[in-house]
Amino acid sequence: MPREDKIEVVRELREDIERSNALLLTDYRGLTVKEISALRRSLREAGAEYKVVKNSLFELAAESMADSGLPQLLEGPTAVAFVRNDPVLSAKVIADFMREHKTLSIKGGFVEGQLYTADQIQALSKVPPRDVLVAQLLGSIQLPISNLVGTLQGLVSSLVYTLQAVADQKAA
Repeated sequence: MPREDKIEVVRELREDIERSNALLLTDYRGLTVKEISALRRSLREAGAEYKVVKNSLFELAAESMADSGLPQLLEGPTAVAFVRNDPVLSAKVIADFMREHKTLSIKGGFVEGQLYTADQIQALSKVPPRDVLVAQLLGSIQLPISNLVGTLQGLVSSLVYTLQAVADQKAA
């Protein structure tokens, strides 16, 4: 018979999973409470919540993702970043934290319905944030249009100067 407190934890984890765009799983062995708190703070600013989970309870909460391969990532101590915003930003926060604290490691993740390996999460952390990508895309779209406008403006200016020169010649 499951205990009431464990049932509550599974329910909370299930809600966290449902509200998340991505799950980033890490092995936090060797980190102090102070370091985990600092990571939590950084992830909170990036729109994610970082929780240490019990593997068996997390697996029960994520039973809908059992076919995804997520349970194979649940070996050893596990902490999960429940990402509510941009997964790239949260992956970047974890990767930056890993550079300073070598004991933290990425186990893998689940991003927008796909299972990601640790290497794929590392690659994801190197992608520019969504805002930068949108700005780059808009710049790429805008450049040919502005070039076309500049060319047309040059043609119209040349025509006007030519017509003015012809008018000045006839007046003289």
